Amino acid sequence: MTIPHRIQDFAEDLTAIRRDLHEHPELGFQEVRTSGIVAAELTRLGIEVTTGLGKTGVVGVLKGNRPGKTIGLRADMDALPIDEQTNLPWSSKTPGVMHACGHDAHTTMLLGAARYLAEDRDFAGTAVFIFQPAEEGLGGARAMIADGLFTQFPCDEIYGLHNSPFHQPGEIGVKPGQAMAGANFFDITVTGKGAHAAMPEAAVDPVVIAADLVGQMQSIKARNVPSGERIVVSITQIHAGSAYNVIPGEATLAGTVRYFNRETAALVTERMQALCDGAAVAYGCTVTLDMRNVFDVLENDPTLSQAMLGVAAGLVGDLAMEKTELVMGSEDFADMLQVVPGAYCTVGHGSGVPLHNAGYVFDDASLPLGAAMLARMMEARGAA
Repeated sequence: MTIPHRIQDFAEDLTAIRRDLHEHPELGFQEVRTSGIVAAELTRLGIEVTTGLGKTGVVGVLKGNRPGKTIGLRADMDALPIDEQTNLPWSSKTPGVMHACGHDAHTTMLLGAARYLAEDRDFAGTAVFIFQPAEEGLGGARAMIADGLFTQFPCDEIYGLHNSPFHQPGEIGVKPGQAMAGANFFDITVTGKGAHAAMPEAAVDPVVIAADLVGQMQSIKARNVPSGERIVVSITQIHAGSAYNVIPGEATLAGTVRYFNRETAALVTERMQALCDGAAVAYGCTVTLDMRNVFDVLENDPTLSQAMLGVAAGLVGDLAMEKTELVMGSEDFADMLQVVPGAYCTVGHGSGVPLHNAGYVFDDASLPLGAAMLARMMEARGAA
């Protein structure tokens, strides 16, 4: 592994930043402290800073010492509504909020890349450091784009990364073309008629109707979607009632549809709507479906994916891997890639604990590699 010595020299500083961010996690669009730390560090480095893009987003601009392309480098900043169970000395101090996806590490890696590049500005082109809020399903990328991210800071190419606890330390993976699923989030509201639990005949029981819909929704993939299509329909929430002896008047379901084919996703929405309409007629109730697109399909530019793999190989040799499998998880960096060509990679750290888990841990030894990967992308692509 050939990480620049200058990055290795401030590795302890990166660890301190990451652990501080981990102790003080903030949910999407609430990253006030985090964005303040980011802005202060960029300013300290002599980087031009713009705040407030997408509410709590931060953008830094650094020009190299010779002409070249403008390259966007992006990291996400938000945490998740999870109560941390790691018992580490730097565990979250905010009850019910945790960096369980490693965005604290991504933010730190990008700050490390910015520090390395700012020290001597010995690179071609202009680096645009994009610190994005609200990646976890709240549309932070779209918010920044809507606020003029790429009109104020036009980029020729853009790159990002994500930590991977299931790949060995030092392994960097890139999947050219379609790589991660798009995602629709949905809410279904069943409005029936409440009654005493001892007299169900006086009710139109929304709990029974909602439970029936859960089963029906699972038939869509099995009976309406071509067998070769990659799509997942998941009901992840059921809410109804507040007492043992009361049949409630309303029940709600919520979940996600993950897809790679937009037409197939539209078919699933049509079938879900038909099932909701059918339940309303069959049971004599009202059923509403609110389906909304949250992430697009993440598509890496094939040529720029190879460029990213080349940079990775220069850092980690044979641990640079071209991936072939599609990932059903989603990532809103996809929305930035719909506007600016680029690529997205994973950086392994091998903890083995899943993302979005209360016991998730990140290996700080991977921080210099992530910083080096982003910095080398700027050096390579700014001069391309």
